[in-house]
Amino acid sequence: MTGDSKTGSGKRLISIKEAGDYLSRSPWTVAEMVRTGKLPYVRDGKRKLLDLRDLDAWIDGNKFIEHDTGTLPFLKKSAP
Repeated sequence: MTGDSKTGSGKRLISIKEAGDYLSRSPWTVAEMVRTGKLPYVRDGKRKLLDLRDLDAWIDGNKFIEHDTGTLPFLKKSAP
């Protein structure tokens, strides 16, 4: 099977609306990300299609891990 099984469709190129679902963002936000150059696209006539590999790369490039050594408020023992 070709494509990416994460979308369940086996497609590699998806629409802006489908990319919004994939990224848990609105189609408008994804279109703005394309317009501003944050996401590359493939042109098919008038349509702009997004490559799942590019979406995965964007996700991987925008991951953050914060290291906080402080105690979490809900773990503090309250005084009796």
